[in-house]
Amino acid sequence: MSDDDLQSIVDELAERLEQSVAIDDPAIRLLAASRHFGDEDPLRVSSVLNRSIPAEVSDPLFARGIASWTEPGVVDLDGALPRLCAPVRCDGLLLGYLWLIDGQGAFREAEFAAAAEAARQVGTILYRRLLLHQRSLARHEAILRELVSPDALIRAQAVEDLRAEELFPEAATRFTVVAVHCRTGGATPPPQEVALGAAVEEGLRAVSPDVALMAANRARAWILLARRRPPTRLQISAVTDRIRGRFARIAPTGPDPVFGIGTTVERLDEVAGSYRHASLAARAALLVPSVGDVACWNELGPYGLLLKLSADDLADAAEVPALAALEQEDNHQVLVRTLETFFDHGGNIRRTAEALKIHRATLYQRLKRVEQVTGRTLGNGDDRLTLHLGLKLRTLSAALREHLAGDEADRQVRTRRRELLRGP
Repeated sequence: MSDDDLQSIVDELAERLEQSVAIDDPAIRLLAASRHFGDEDPLRVSSVLNRSIPAEVSDPLFARGIASWTEPGVVDLDGALPRLCAPVRCDGLLLGYLWLIDGQGAFREAEFAAAAEAARQVGTILYRRLLLHQRSLARHEAILRELVSPDALIRAQAVEDLRAEELFPEAATRFTVVAVHCRTGGATPPPQEVALGAAVEEGLRAVSPDVALMAANRARAWILLARRRPPTRLQISAVTDRIRGRFARIAPTGPDPVFGIGTTVERLDEVAGSYRHASLAARAALLVPSVGDVACWNELGPYGLLLKLSADDLADAAEVPALAALEQEDNHQVLVRTLETFFDHGGNIRRTAEALKIHRATLYQRLKRVEQVTGRTLGNGDDRLTLHLGLKLRTLSAALREHLAGDEADRQVRTRRRELLRGP
């Protein structure tokens, strides 16, 4: 399916009506445009040059409900000429919009009919294109899942399948995995999970001309980014920002997704390693607020090691007797918070006291009490490591328990909903 088919429809309609014609996708990104007929305005020129329109223009259009239109209608926009908007649909599915411009906004019945017929033809073409795209997307997604399989033979076959697809340039290519996770938990299934696939697919548009493939399920997705060089922070931000933007438009009441950036590898058979690192980094972003919403594997520090533990192993390791004794003695968590702040500031007394807004003498008293209760000496390297690592483990374990409890609540809600739908 080539763009020439759309262009021929646009050009024929424009010449027949002697009016500018354009076709956009459902996100109002330009797919095809005719030549101008002296009716172009700044919005039309900007759309042709940038292949899209700014959010301050598209948002009011969507607010008028054009996504639900089934017949052509007229829209008036501030600072722009009136437009006839014909929704492009096939089998009830919205595939885009066809636009006509008229300086007076006095569209005739014949123009409505011509726009509706052209939109029908465009709908058939875009529907075929969508089917081909979905078929290709499904195949690539299946191969990606096999590329990170625990089975080495399955991974090797996936590498051969991807090479057979000839997706990547012959020049040396670097592969980086970007993991995207939804924040789950609550009494109802999070609506943002429905939006995840669409938002991640939108993020792929930010990497052109590089190659990017994606795989997604209910609450997680990942992108395989193939470039000649490792991606920069700016390039990663372009992807994450685009995903966030589309996600917010589809699920405005849900929290933003989090991202994990894996290591960059040079061979397809090493992608599984980048995938593991990206998934662990995304897990850190979910569980450790201080990490931020975009976590890079090579910047996780101790969390990169601790998150490799299973939930059970993490819970076992978090049972540090010295810290349990401290927590039992410290009803208001003053000593625990003091110790955490002390370690977070590298054991620097001045900066710790400033962060806690207490006098240094008070800090010394608290630290002395910590040593008495725990039986550990903060001047001893092994004792400090035991306490510091124990605090990190306890934080991770508590966050993971809360996260898993939210997942379990969601599973129960979905199970109950399926039972209700099945009926008695």
